[in-house]
Amino acid sequence: MIQLFHLERDIPFMRWARSTIFFSVAFILASIALLAIKGLNLGVDFTGGTVIEVGYPRAADIPAIRAHLGSHGHADAAVINFGSSSEVLIRLPANAGVTSAQLSEQVLEVLRQQEARVELRRVEFVGPQVGRELFEDGALALLVVSLGIVLYLAMRFEWRFALGAIFATAHDIFIVLGIWSLFQWEFSLTVLAAILAVLGYSVNDTVVVFDRIRENFRKTRLTDVAAIMDNAKTATLARTIITSGTTLLVVLAILFLGGEVLWGFAMALAIGIVVGTYSSVLVASPVVMWLGVSREDFIKPKEEAPRGDGAQV
Repeated sequence: MIQLFHLERDIPFMRWARSTIFFSVAFILASIALLAIKGLNLGVDFTGGTVIEVGYPRAADIPAIRAHLGSHGHADAAVINFGSSSEVLIRLPANAGVTSAQLSEQVLEVLRQQEARVELRRVEFVGPQVGRELFEDGALALLVVSLGIVLYLAMRFEWRFALGAIFATAHDIFIVLGIWSLFQWEFSLTVLAAILAVLGYSVNDTVVVFDRIRENFRKTRLTDVAAIMDNAKTATLARTIITSGTTLLVVLAILFLGGEVLWGFAMALAIGIVVGTYSSVLVASPVVMWLGVSREDFIKPKEEAPRGDGAQV
């Protein structure tokens, strides 16, 4: 494996365990409070609304279109490029008493005041019932994946590791959702997809650390659990930095160059990678240690040799 650096001594990660857990619990509680007070700014995918696609004869000026719609009573319109620089997708929340056809006509009339040659390509309506079902299905997906992770880790490692991993994963998800609630960024299906990806990424990173910890428990004669965990984390630190760093570089490229369509997806992934790396190294293991894991949990008891029956030939 490629080594960025070689450390002569183990880094005492577990010395900071109380502080990291304290901050993690504080962030989780703050995120829960934000979700309870402010909630999520659900997008059209979940709340229902109208999606309008229009075409321009040349590259569209997205900020100017957004400002023009806002000045004509459509301040809540989400305007993004779709497919090419001349294709524009406009999302509008559901409006009581106005049909999708009427709303699309109003929007097209406003747009033609700015550019007479704009063309209507398609109009789609997402009903509130569909949006509610999508939100419920997304929440169910998070729950099912979380339960699957718990069962997998409990069978592969030990139940304490399963609880440590699920706490670290919940920590990552709550922080991403809390940040989304704090800034009231639009929560769409692409953001939900990013959160599911963060969940898988975080667990993968945690499993790598856990696997080394389990190996250390079996190989070493040390009884100090904190020292065993520090050695495992130090040994996997280079791998963690390489994996997280290269993945984050790709996500940042999407964030800054992918346009508004992919902004929410990339931002959720970027936050999740940073927070997930932190939790894999500094959150999951302290939980496992405080639950009472020990070297004896991974050492199979020696089988006693069968006693002779004392019969003589």
